[in-house]
Amino acid sequence: MRILYNSSLQKATFFLTGFQGLEDLHGWISVPFCFIYLTVIIGNLTIIHVIRTDVTLHEPMYYFLAMLALTDLGLCLSTLPTVMGIFWFDAREIGIPACFTQLFFIHTLSLVESSVLLSMSIDRCVAICNPLHYSTVLTPACVIRMGLSSVFRSALLILPLPFLLKRFQYCHSHVLAHAYCLHLEIMKLACSSIIVNHIYGLFVVACTVGVDSLLIFLSYALILRTVLSIASHHERLRALNTCVSHICAVLLFYIPMIGLSLVHRFGEHLPRTVHLLMSYVYLLVPPLMNPIVYSIKTKQICQRIVKKFEFIKSLRGFQRD
Repeated sequence: MRILYNSSLQKATFFLTGFQGLEDLHGWISVPFCFIYLTVIIGNLTIIHVIRTDVTLHEPMYYFLAMLALTDLGLCLSTLPTVMGIFWFDAREIGIPACFTQLFFIHTLSLVESSVLLSMSIDRCVAICNPLHYSTVLTPACVIRMGLSSVFRSALLILPLPFLLKRFQYCHSHVLAHAYCLHLEIMKLACSSIIVNHIYGLFVVACTVGVDSLLIFLSYALILRTVLSIASHHERLRALNTCVSHICAVLLFYIPMIGLSLVHRFGEHLPRTVHLLMSYVYLLVPPLMNPIVYSIKTKQICQRIVKKFEFIKSLRGFQRD
């Protein structure tokens, strides 16, 4: 198979990759992936629905949680068509416009998630370090501005990537290493110099994920300093307990990212399956685990979800009667 390039970029075609050498088992491999995708969709929709319908949860902390769930849901839906298409229908071909569109949403939503995690750390910092001014600092208008700035910053920084890729001719191998499109992989298929893409990609990572992670660290340094100044041991634990869910979300986001970077940088000798699994862990584990963590560790969310299920169960019992 050769890349189709008929003097028009729109007619070019890439080929996505599933688990090489395990094509006969793609049907079985699709079962856990289908379960993961369904869990991600149901879990994040449940979080969004509970926060939207319960007025007692209309607070900055839960608004940011709803943003995180919406971002995770979008990230999941960005990869679902191509991943399940390969497993179920062996649909490996993807046109460049569709590939670039998927690339834009995957990278944009990844940066939005980093930004939302920063917003959540600021929320916890204000709540613990300056609780008397919490409601006046994080007003609904402020929360909306923070959410919109996260989206616009991420979208504007990622928007040039498809145009930078569009100027290339792709004369190298047309086969991508994953079941979805990523900037790093596509640019390696170009015939000409990719130094501009390399520099811009590093710039985007540095001024988004790099800055966000530094500010998250500084927020928790301030939180820790404030908590250590509290005389009561019980109050210290109570203050820290409000941060546990967010700390888990931060670790779920950054650890797979660091692991994937290390595998790409130092794992050339590792089997191809390891690279694939790490990429799926990076994209699917945070959206899968975030609703579970917040449902378990956040008492208010847990109670509201239980009440929802009890209400549905009582309705069914009433209908039977």
